[in-house]
Amino acid sequence: MNYEEMLARGKELTEDLSETGERFSYPDPESFKEGTTTVLRNFSDIASALNREEEHLLRFLNRQLGTAGKIQGDMIVFQGDFSSDEIESRLENYVEEYVLCSECMRPDTRLVRVNRTQMLKCDACGARMPVKKGRQVKAQSKARGLVEGETYEMKITGTGRKGDGVARLKNKTVFVSNAEEGEVVRARIDNISGSMAWATAIERTE
Repeated sequence: MNYEEMLARGKELTEDLSETGERFSYPDPESFKEGTTTVLRNFSDIASALNREEEHLLRFLNRQLGTAGKIQGDMIVFQGDFSSDEIESRLENYVEEYVLCSECMRPDTRLVRVNRTQMLKCDACGARMPVKKGRQVKAQSKARGLVEGETYEMKITGTGRKGDGVARLKNKTVFVSNAEEGEVVRARIDNISGSMAWATAIERTE
């Protein structure tokens, strides 16, 4: 076998390491209102796709939404009125903090404890790093200059999986509702988590 044949064979057998977490997907939240509660009907399917314990995901969602939710069968019943977009935003926070490897951006990870410290261990690249809690992430985000509630001008350079505009600002990927690719907008930062942020366009400048 000559060099070219060996190289071609190697490419067939070797996984493309440039691949990012874009291949990872999970079910969109299916929610509906029932009186004074919000029901997330496909909660078990989402937890299964994320490969995480339901109780762990429940605690995170309750904390992020500032409510009390309980598992009932395959569903969660939250106290209060929450839109599917609000739940989706919190799920994206969870994926960023507890699922995706910060080194290779793949979801092939496990939560483990090392000397009482919760770690994210990646089975794809072998990386192991402490889990970044929400408060730490927000503090780090503010230290870098991006602040929740503040308004920034940004150029929309792409489209996200939910149809929102996507921009890059201060080393973060920002998902902007009410904005389309090619626009320059002023947008209010609604939420920050790790390397991602969510915003709402309030004015078009171009």
